[in-house]
Amino acid sequence: MTYRIVVSDPLEKTGLAMLRESGHDVVEVSAEDKPRLPELLAEADALVVRSGTRVTADLLSAGSKLRVVGRAGIGVDNVDIPAATERGVLVVNAPTANLISATEHTFALLLAAARNVASADAAMRREEWNRKAYVGTELQGKTLGVIGFGRIGQAVARRARAFDMEILAYDPFLDADQVRRADARPLELDELLAEADVVTLHVPLTDATRNLLTGDRLRRMKQGAILINCARGGTVDEATLLELLESGHLAAAGLDVFAEEPPTDWRLATHPRVVSTPHLGAQTREAQVRISTQTARMVLAALDGSLAVTAVNLPFRPAGTAGEPWLRLAERLGRIAGALLGSGPRHLQVTLQSIADALHPSVAVAALKGALVPSLGEAVNYVNAESLARERGIELVRSASEAASPWPSVVRVRAVGPEGEVEIAGTLFQDGEPRVVELDGYPLEFRPNRHVLLLRNRDVPGVVGRLGTVLGEAGVNIAEIHLARRPNSDRAVAVVRVDQRPDDATLQRILDVDEIERADRIDLSDA
Repeated sequence: MTYRIVVSDPLEKTGLAMLRESGHDVVEVSAEDKPRLPELLAEADALVVRSGTRVTADLLSAGSKLRVVGRAGIGVDNVDIPAATERGVLVVNAPTANLISATEHTFALLLAAARNVASADAAMRREEWNRKAYVGTELQGKTLGVIGFGRIGQAVARRARAFDMEILAYDPFLDADQVRRADARPLELDELLAEADVVTLHVPLTDATRNLLTGDRLRRMKQGAILINCARGGTVDEATLLELLESGHLAAAGLDVFAEEPPTDWRLATHPRVVSTPHLGAQTREAQVRISTQTARMVLAALDGSLAVTAVNLPFRPAGTAGEPWLRLAERLGRIAGALLGSGPRHLQVTLQSIADALHPSVAVAALKGALVPSLGEAVNYVNAESLARERGIELVRSASEAASPWPSVVRVRAVGPEGEVEIAGTLFQDGEPRVVELDGYPLEFRPNRHVLLLRNRDVPGVVGRLGTVLGEAGVNIAEIHLARRPNSDRAVAVVRVDQRPDDATLQRILDVDEIERADRIDLSDA
């Protein structure tokens, strides 16, 4: 069968050749024809974009036959994923295409920062010869702390060993034995920061990693240490980083990413102790070829109906559309469990009661995907969730139960991590909407969507009133509130669904209420 594939942004020629050689009708959209894109999509089966095209709900609606959107790259911020999923449009990308390029760029920044290459080069261009002003430091014998020990982090570590560097690693999703097998020493984050001569980040930007290196954590770094960030902007407190560079506490930084791109405040990017580049991690000829070919391969496979694709959204409909609500429920249960656990799970058990056998594998993977999202963000999808879990030593156990229950069908997720465990159960109501019906033994009922605050508090009068005051003063509207307690217990749980995401200051004010012992903020707006 011949499909029409519309390519709306420039794509490296190798991938374009693959699309053409497949025998399909390939339409390249020129800059002049870009305003006609909705018209060109009318008969299209697939759309291939880079960052120059915003795939909005309106644009998707123009492609009534559209089956696949291929994003040439890893980021999908320019694609309306919920709208694509609602229309049954599969979104695929190329998440591993820049692995080598990002790894090598990390070392480009590290070597440049350690040897003052950028400052010395600038001086030479001013025709200044001043060798004493640019004394650097060797990497041999130094300690490299890798934050995020996934594919890129481990690739950086392998190359660092060629410089005779000792490797420390922090990754809450990796078992300590796995880190040791990779010839690295596992440490908690604060310990790593205190010991490392060089710290490099290789984490996605998620709620768990946003501002991961807070001001306090940056101040724990060794005097004279170097910080490298080729991962994501927003993971580092840039104001404190600038302060520590100004004071000389940190010797240098190599930065490829910034919280705001391009920056409006250029003081950090242009600081004399900083080597900065404009998000060049994937900007190599080789990476562009891989991005192009991987995207083309994924689009062609998706058009052929294959599930072996790097799908960002729902890649299959098990047992027809009737299975989708169970997938949504399981993913949200996993998301809540992963967020409450506070670290990557080591063990995830998914128990299904009175649910069709054909749905069991996909429902379990949905729960696993949800449990991984708080730490791994957009890198996780239904296709790669199990392989990512295997890489991190996470055990997924699926079982069926015939135990008595007040609900006709139940999905139960139990997540176990180094600091404890979380058990949560849910079901579908008659309207097909998911509900949580139990959390850590507390019977309750709430819709797992939008923004959720989960509180653990002492069971005394007045807690709800004080909570409402704090949220009201912060302009956060309460949509629903659900309370639960166990018999003969002085502890209670409150689940509050809110219309706006409470900021850090509001969360701290909630924790300042004497009776509230723990408050977790869970974002389910995109689940």
